[in-house]
Amino acid sequence: MTYPLPAFHFLAEWGGARLGFTSIRGLNQRADVIEYREGSDRDPETRKIPGISRGDRITLVRGIISGDGELAQWMNTLRIGQVERRDLTISLLNADHEPAVVWRVRAAWPARLVGPELDAMAKTVAFEAIEVVHEGIRMESV
Repeated sequence: MTYPLPAFHFLAEWGGARLGFTSIRGLNQRADVIEYREGSDRDPETRKIPGISRGDRITLVRGIISGDGELAQWMNTLRIGQVERRDLTISLLNADHEPAVVWRVRAAWPARLVGPELDAMAKTVAFEAIEVVHEGIRMESV
């Protein structure tokens, strides 16, 4: 019997570095729809043609670790007209800790860095999040 893969067993990598994240959101893909109809068409319905492909911003969340400023350093590469782009690989792992589904994100760059919510009464870890935009995402089943 086969079971669906659990969503909690995943890995994110870029530039050879493996980074631990608590959650990753936004692994979505969609295509714009172009409606087309010729004036001589007998059918009153429009034809639907695939247009430009788009992907949502990807949000990566993790606990802040003392001395690890990787996300802030990447955000600091953002300058007018230039930014450090990175290819990301996000893998959903099977029970043997091997990739079962892989999302390959091309030319990603940070658009937003979200700091922690500080609260002296909270009983939680300090989290940071980075939102990245990209130039394409491809999902592969391994």
